[in-house]
Amino acid sequence: MSKKREAVQSWTRPGILMAESGSGGGQTIVIVTTLPFFSIVPAAATAPALIFVGILMLGNIRDVDFSDMSNALPAFCTIVFMPFTYSIANGVAFGLITYCLMNLMTGRRREVKALTLMISFVFVVRYAFMTLG
Repeated sequence: MSKKREAVQSWTRPGILMAESGSGGGQTIVIVTTLPFFSIVPAAATAPALIFVGILMLGNIRDVDFSDMSNALPAFCTIVFMPFTYSIANGVAFGLITYCLMNLMTGRRREVKALTLMISFVFVVRYAFMTLG
């Protein structure tokens, strides 16, 4: 293993390590020299920032048309699945799947874009394979 990779690996997570080892160059030096300072901040100190981001996300709820179920149910699923799955990505995925299903079942096929359907299908396949093992 190279000295550069060993230095980065000692202070970073595996995901950052892969990104940095693939990029090469002087970025690694910046990461290696500044990361110890960022690791001083405990994980609990990031909670206020996350709460603030959550409040900003909740501000957009007033724009949802709750009189139309094809809009209200996907928004509700997104809002509910985020905290229950501990993942913003899972909440968005379930909301997108619900949006596609609701519009397809109510005859509003033209409102759903092809890319939205493809991404929703990828999420369905992902969750199917996650449950199958």
